[in-house]
Amino acid sequence: MENFVVSARKYRPATFRSVVGQQHVTTTLQNAIASQHLAQAFLFCGPRGVGKTTCARILAKTINCEFVEEHVRKGRPVSELLQVQPDIVPEVLQQAPDPDNTPFELEACGKCSSCRAFQENASFNVHELDAASNNSVEDIRSLVEQVRYAPQQGRFKVYIIDEVHMLSNAAFNAFLKTLEEPPSYAIFILATTERHKIIPTILSRCQIFDFNRIRVDDIRGHLRYVATQEHIKAEDDALHLLAQKADGGLRDALSMFDQMVTFSGHDLRYKDVVQNLHILDYEYYFRLVDALLTENLSQTLLLLEEVVQNGFDLHNFVVGAAEHLRGLLVCKDPVTVQLLEVSDNIRARYVQQAQAAPLAFLLSALNLVSQCDREFKQAKNQRLHVELMLMKLAYLNGAVQFARDMGAGPSANAQPASASNGEAKKKSSVAPAAAPAPDGLLSTNGTAEMAAPYASANGSGTASPATPASPTPEPARPLAHAPADPEPIVPVESGVEELHSTPSIENEAATAPPTTQKLRDTVPHVEIGQPSVAGHEPGQTPVTAAPLPPPRPGLPTGKPIGLGSKIPGLGSLNALKAQMEQQAAGKAALVDTEPTGPTTGLAPINDEVLQRVWAELLEERKQNSMSEYSVLNRPVRANEQHVILLRVDNPVQEDQFNEFRAGFLGELRRRTGYPRLNVQVEISEQVDTGRKLYTSTDKLEYLMEKYPMLSEMKQRLGLDADF
Repeated sequence: MENFVVSARKYRPATFRSVVGQQHVTTTLQNAIASQHLAQAFLFCGPRGVGKTTCARILAKTINCEFVEEHVRKGRPVSELLQVQPDIVPEVLQQAPDPDNTPFELEACGKCSSCRAFQENASFNVHELDAASNNSVEDIRSLVEQVRYAPQQGRFKVYIIDEVHMLSNAAFNAFLKTLEEPPSYAIFILATTERHKIIPTILSRCQIFDFNRIRVDDIRGHLRYVATQEHIKAEDDALHLLAQKADGGLRDALSMFDQMVTFSGHDLRYKDVVQNLHILDYEYYFRLVDALLTENLSQTLLLLEEVVQNGFDLHNFVVGAAEHLRGLLVCKDPVTVQLLEVSDNIRARYVQQAQAAPLAFLLSALNLVSQCDREFKQAKNQRLHVELMLMKLAYLNGAVQFARDMGAGPSANAQPASASNGEAKKKSSVAPAAAPAPDGLLSTNGTAEMAAPYASANGSGTASPATPASPTPEPARPLAHAPADPEPIVPVESGVEELHSTPSIENEAATAPPTTQKLRDTVPHVEIGQPSVAGHEPGQTPVTAAPLPPPRPGLPTGKPIGLGSKIPGLGSLNALKAQMEQQAAGKAALVDTEPTGPTTGLAPINDEVLQRVWAELLEERKQNSMSEYSVLNRPVRANEQHVILLRVDNPVQEDQFNEFRAGFLGELRRRTGYPRLNVQVEISEQVDTGRKLYTSTDKLEYLMEKYPMLSEMKQRLGLDADF
């Protein structure tokens, strides 16, 4: 039975022409050989399976080929070589009518003794070293010893060091001198997949060639060539899927190709590749987008269940969905369709589905899927996280249409009521001042609700000002949410002037009060011993200000000029002050006046009820304010005159009690049922209990006075007061 040789070895390129996807490297090397400008060291770096070691072997084979030696270095024409050594001339030149003037790519002949020895792995001029297993200084020293000997056959000795990044720093340093100044016959070719691990001194001594990832189309073409040579029938979609799965590495693609051929025989189909490689193919995502565009949430969730049941990873599903949406977005424009690296059949399906998917849907869906991809690893329930994304995507098309409709704006005939209400509120807030509101309509900041008289009921949403001179004012409407304890009323002078800064119709210069003249006291009165009182020197007649001019006729007293004409129905300021005084008097009448003298004939207070109510109030204060609790947490008792003596420690506690005295006293009277009950605060006298012991010396002296034995102990033991 013949031994099986994997495709990666069997179809390994033997010439520069057969190298796949690295034309920039092969062309440079061929020109260097033809012009005899070969460097002493090369560094081939790039991903795995892209042809680094293959190009190194082809270069080593070509520079020692006898045809290259005779034709390039010695300059002998091809016609002469055909007469003297026809075996070393390539077949292309042998069949040419004019071989001397026929352009050709410089390649090894493959027929000379050097090429045959290289192909049989019997060449003494090519040495390969695996740096992964020979990475010590001793291995490099052994290599340097071999470099000293010149080749016995051929012109160059080539040293190929694979995975050179595995060398240690000491081995790199031991290799530096030989790499910089090797013998004229020695050429070093270093190959690595991790260029960043090589020290800069090595990089500076080499010509660096960066190998690219092989394109999907190039890999697919090479797989088609191998399938043709092996008489295997393969679908284009299957080969394209293998090329995509290889991720730019031709060796990986050939390995998967051999695996698929072993699985499916000589008929390689797309379904077999998907099944064996366990790949989420395009069909899942085409079905997903179709369900999302029709807002079929049930079909979307069932598709996710199918993906999970087939054993696929949810994160890979999310990443694949993002790539599919990106492909659809690329296919929206015929110019960018070429960016989609898929087969022709699948590209046609992409274009068809991209025409049915709106651009806004694709952009929003890409945003949601990318967010799900970023947050996938942090999610505790990852499947629910993906399902939530699918739910959003299922109704995304309708949401985009709804946002587009809302962005167009409502029509004039179908204006919503909220907009009209908001417009009315804005207009009412800047409307001119109206008639004074009744007592119950004053707001908490002391200003009247000016917007109420201007509210219109015509449904148009615009405010119409009220008639300034109304013979019968509207009855006041009570507030819907009146505060339990309104704040003190601010004087109307400041409130009206700040909120309604209307310009005056009178001459402001004529009504401005004249400035008063006053002498400034600058000399200290040391001799008399008392300061100046009225801003003048003692013994001098004070300078008085000129009297204010009498009010102009026709203007109300105490009212800002120009305000009466601008605020109709407001009345004089004195009348409004009297009205506020009546309100304050009515509010003060609600609280009983505390007794100022002894009261007789009162019923005795039930001490048990008093103590229970006091304890309840104390507990409530404890929950809200610890400062009030500390003031009230004292034994109390009421006398015959219904007066409770509350002893506090200092004036600060007395001030604290006076702050909440009104509310606390009212609640105490209500709960106990004694309306004449009162609390009298008294500051306890501080009794001096003795001297204060602050320092260690004070403490020691106090203890020595109390215990005389300590003095004798201190003298005998030599102790001090530092403790």
